[in-house]
Amino acid sequence: MSGKPKVTRFKESVLSKFQIYNSIFLTLPFDSINKTGVLLPLFHETCEKGFKNGNNPSEIIEEFFVKYQARRSKKSQINLLFRFIQYIERQVVLFDAIEDASFTVVNNMDGVGTIRNLKESAITDDKIQELKKYIEDFNVKIVLTAHPTQFYPDNVLAIITDLTEAIKNNNLLDIKNYLTQLAKTSFFKYKKPTPLDEAVSLIWYLENVFYQSFGNTYDYIKENVFNNKDFNNNLMSVGFWPGGDRDGNPFVTPEITLQVAERLKRTIIKNYYRDIRELKRRLTFKGVEDKLINIQDKLHQYIFLRNSKNSFSSKHLMDGLQEIKLIIIKDHQSLYLNLVDSLINKVKLFGSHFATMDIRQDSRVHNNVFNEIVKTSIKNKLDLFQIIILNLSKLNKFNTYQK
Repeated sequence: MSGKPKVTRFKESVLSKFQIYNSIFLTLPFDSINKTGVLLPLFHETCEKGFKNGNNPSEIIEEFFVKYQARRSKKSQINLLFRFIQYIERQVVLFDAIEDASFTVVNNMDGVGTIRNLKESAITDDKIQELKKYIEDFNVKIVLTAHPTQFYPDNVLAIITDLTEAIKNNNLLDIKNYLTQLAKTSFFKYKKPTPLDEAVSLIWYLENVFYQSFGNTYDYIKENVFNNKDFNNNLMSVGFWPGGDRDGNPFVTPEITLQVAERLKRTIIKNYYRDIRELKRRLTFKGVEDKLINIQDKLHQYIFLRNSKNSFSSKHLMDGLQEIKLIIIKDHQSLYLNLVDSLINKVKLFGSHFATMDIRQDSRVHNNVFNEIVKTSIKNKLDLFQIIILNLSKLNKFNTYQK
């Protein structure tokens, strides 16, 4: 399979599967789906011909109904067009799921542009030290923006995840069940999402995609480029707009910002908690198990006991894991050390919050707030600022503040 051209692998692993699984929609026990699936190819053919002839959209749609569905009322025509959209939405989801499931088959995961290829090229050209230096200075920040129209509802995201896994395993029964569920699940949001809703939708990707992919990337670089030695660079970080986008969303309030920040914190701790539970299944050794139970209890209290006075500190978690790491090396022949290192790397990457919130607002507002802070500081004799800073230019203010 890997020796075939990429376009061939795509046709075999994505396009062919899409054509097969897409036909399942026509076998589902819903009359409206069956009729829609039969009429959609005719509508597609009419649209292609009309576009080539230079017809406008209204003319194309009118031609379709005159030719194939002349008896429909205006209301029935609109309903059919709406069902076309519903059907196509689900086809897009199916295609995305198949493409995700086949990603490692279609793409060469060790080819040009991958970290492994870069590492091996550096070794071959005797430039591994240059690569290390570059990595130590390199950092990328991925910014997740706040556009509510781009989100699938959470229940649809869950179906996509399960459908992708079923396609990977070629489980036809599960695939049919998930497609049936998809057909009966609404993609439509009946109320406009709040900034917190937007944040929750994006946090799903942090929890289910970024947490593992960031961790795996960092693990590989540390192990294969730096020979498992620590290096002082996190490499990757995430910026987060929902809850902080005061320029673009008038519904973002200080309360929303605090709620989103708390959600980001609570979610990363949940992921740490899950990893700690997995470690407990492996690190059943004397001197280690009790320490893991203690860490798990503290994380549990923070996540599930809202009124708990227990506070979370990524430093304390890191210290606890480092202590466990030393015990495993000293007393237990480094068994499962890689699992502990992997969690340590994730804590180093994400800290106490999944992402940094990007607070965007009119700079004049920030300037007024800063001036009030300075005046209040001077009034209360806090000795934090000098009165002259209020009259400085923006650049001089920045330079003074940096000092």
